Amino acid sequence: MSLENLNDSDELRYLEHLKSGRREGFDFIYSTYSRLLLPKLQRMVKNNEVADELLQDIFLKVWINRNDIDLSKSFKGWIFTIAQNTVYGYYRKLALDIKMQKYLIETFAEFYNQTEDYIFNKERYALLNSAIDKLPAQRKEIFKLCRLEGKSYQEAAEILAISPSTVSNQLVNATKYVKRYVFFHSQEFIMLCILAYLKK
Repeated sequence: MSLENLNDSDELRYLEHLKSGRREGFDFIYSTYSRLLLPKLQRMVKNNEVADELLQDIFLKVWINRNDIDLSKSFKGWIFTIAQNTVYGYYRKLALDIKMQKYLIETFAEFYNQTEDYIFNKERYALLNSAIDKLPAQRKEIFKLCRLEGKSYQEAAEILAISPSTVSNQLVNATKYVKRYVFFHSQEFIMLCILAYLKK
């Protein structure tokens, strides 16, 4: 049965079966929605094999999280959200690959070079703080003093009882790491990857 011919009562009945763990409910929902999702996935990832794998991943999540299905709300909206997050996850994993990082930095060189301004946007503090927390203790303090508090190398060196050259070297490494972390963990960047990939 296609989505066009599926009425609300039919879908509700099969969703109830799915929620209760009955295989026929899952099979029907899979048959119905996979036909809608697969072409979209193929357009988004440009690879039929990957699209098939993502489709299976989506429906595995549907089965595992079937108890979370709210029968009073749109199932289509729910499964599309799962599909969207699954594609984000695929591109995020792809973006974290070392070879792909090099390619993406080259492709988005201008955006990457502007990341230092980008990461200080107040809307991204959670991501920034997550990156800072992963820095080694001394590097973290140097980054906070120089980048967040605006202190000079000399001032930071005096506070931490180290040389200004050490501050400079550590800050370069810290900034490089934070930029890379924010760059490759931002959902906005993942969307840029998807859009660029679609234009190939």
